[in-house]
Amino acid sequence: MSDFTYVENVAHAHICAAETMDSWVVSVAGKYSPNWSCQLHCRPFIKIPTWMVSYVVILSQYIHDKLGYRMYKYSVSPHYIVQLASRNRTFDCSAAQKHLGYSLVVSLEDGIKSTVASFSHLSKDSSFMRFGNFDEQSKAEKLLGSGIVADVLLWRDERRTFMCFLILALAFYWFFFCGKTFTSSAAQLLLLVTAILYGYGILASDICGFAVQNIPSSCFEIQNSDVKNSIRSISYMWNRVVCSIRLLAKGEDWSRFFKVMAFLYLFKWIVSYSLAVLVGIVLVFAFTAFFIYEQYESVIEGLWAVLLFGIMESKGLIVSTLPDYVTAFLRNNSGSHQEKAHFS
Repeated sequence: MSDFTYVENVAHAHICAAETMDSWVVSVAGKYSPNWSCQLHCRPFIKIPTWMVSYVVILSQYIHDKLGYRMYKYSVSPHYIVQLASRNRTFDCSAAQKHLGYSLVVSLEDGIKSTVASFSHLSKDSSFMRFGNFDEQSKAEKLLGSGIVADVLLWRDERRTFMCFLILALAFYWFFFCGKTFTSSAAQLLLLVTAILYGYGILASDICGFAVQNIPSSCFEIQNSDVKNSIRSISYMWNRVVCSIRLLAKGEDWSRFFKVMAFLYLFKWIVSYSLAVLVGIVLVFAFTAFFIYEQYESVIEGLWAVLLFGIMESKGLIVSTLPDYVTAFLRNNSGSHQEKAHFS
């Protein structure tokens, strides 16, 4: 059975049946009352054919088994979940209403409200906790640091995110599309901000009955911890760049060399094309990519696993077509790097 009802309605139906049987009503003696649907509405059903969704799930499971990438960490089969979601059967409760005097105790709207209100509480003590931890942070939130930046880029507060995007879009237009140099644009923007702050500071505390709140000086202060964290991040990035330059100067790590060359060539091509286009793409990407990744994390990771599997298979085919001396050179080079990493 994959059709559910509310426990209050079931209990009320049993009480009605017991009272009717105790009253020795002849009309219900020996009769079978069929199942009923307490919500009295057809359940929503999947528009896509069930067999198509089942084949997609089976293919996804096969790919993850081959890659050793276990996305499904729960005991319930995804195929059963697909069958459960595709149920659209309903039953008639007219016989129970006629012979037993049954009436609806919990309506559809009240049942949905109580279910949604108690779902987070009930899931902690039920078997549905196998399907995931609702309090666990997403990978996108961990990547962004779980702070103000994460709240803005993941659209936790839509008004705040929209204001930040609007301010950045105006700054982007100010610096790139006003026909001025970067220095003059920055100077004029600084002058404009200074004039606005000075004008706001000399305003009276009450103007035509509207209270004007003063900006506290703490808004312009930077905590010592924030400064230290910023300096640590800059020093860490600098040390990584210096370490990469030293490894490149030794001329032993060819994979790192090709990665750096590809990155520099791509950066040169993008900058020579248009810096404004690059900044615009980064701005749009920052406010959309992380949000989309958080919403469709499992799907994107599955596609990435399939893409990685295809790349590894293509790499194996390319290596198999290379001459023997090239293959031996690559194996010796990778083996020497592994030994150095082990000793270091």
